[in-house]
Amino acid sequence: MVKRLISATASEIAQMNSAEQLQSIAASEGRVVVSENVVTKDPAVDDISNAELASAFGADIVLLNAFDVLNPAVRGIETDNDQQVVKEIKRLTGRLVGTNLEPVNLHADMVEDMIEIPEGRQATKTSLAAAEKLGLDFICLTGNPGTGVDNSTIVEAVKLAKDIFSGFIIAGKMHGAGVNEPVVDIDTVKSLLEADTDVILVPAVGTIQGFSDEKLLEVCDLVHEQGKLVMSTIGTSQETSSVNTIENIALRNKVCGVDIQHIGDAGFGGVATVENIYALSVAIRGVRHTLASMARSINR
Repeated sequence: MVKRLISATASEIAQMNSAEQLQSIAASEGRVVVSENVVTKDPAVDDISNAELASAFGADIVLLNAFDVLNPAVRGIETDNDQQVVKEIKRLTGRLVGTNLEPVNLHADMVEDMIEIPEGRQATKTSLAAAEKLGLDFICLTGNPGTGVDNSTIVEAVKLAKDIFSGFIIAGKMHGAGVNEPVVDIDTVKSLLEADTDVILVPAVGTIQGFSDEKLLEVCDLVHEQGKLVMSTIGTSQETSSVNTIENIALRNKVCGVDIQHIGDAGFGGVATVENIYALSVAIRGVRHTLASMARSINR
């Protein structure tokens, strides 16, 4: 048995394999916080990476965005060897660390101009192998705005990733990514489960049009019946909204049964406002566990 993630020390987390990490998240009963960080911007605080900043305010898991696995670099992280960047983030934060990779469909039915991204940010055999080599704990298969990522390519990318990457796989869309299709529907969730996705990613209730509490409840029930997890995501710049907004989103999604709550990267310097990371954490697990996450030494 493993300790729940919200109570585990850095040394305990470092010893967990992928299956144990997922079990540790499940054991935390909906109280795990993920902070997404843009790695290509100057950090919000000089000489401190956004990963360290987010961890200091209650994030249990760090999700890197705009991270090129073929040319790995993170602003605020200095290493002699770029292949050590992920290991250095883990050393400095004691957190699980993953990255977005984007399954681009060049022929997607777009509602806006498509933005071209480098191969190191796309979900390809080459990039997945590079992610494995870097020692990432997980891959998040999703799409940034305007990148032409659609649900069908995400499903295919999960199948590809399962053959190449040994960490756990999160997959789904936070928003449209510029494509003319529903962001999430029950058929897509079923396809992701059939592809053996470990964590189904959905927009948080309150962040996209038309995705209601009832729809999220249906997703959570289906996913949990299959023994998998659900992550709700704030990926619509509401990570810079008022604290009250974040608290409302947090509680609604916890009631619906999500296992992980993600907060996006649209704040100053490419990370959510720290007040909102803290507010999300306090809303879903209280001050006691939030302070423990903030104060627990990485040397434990």
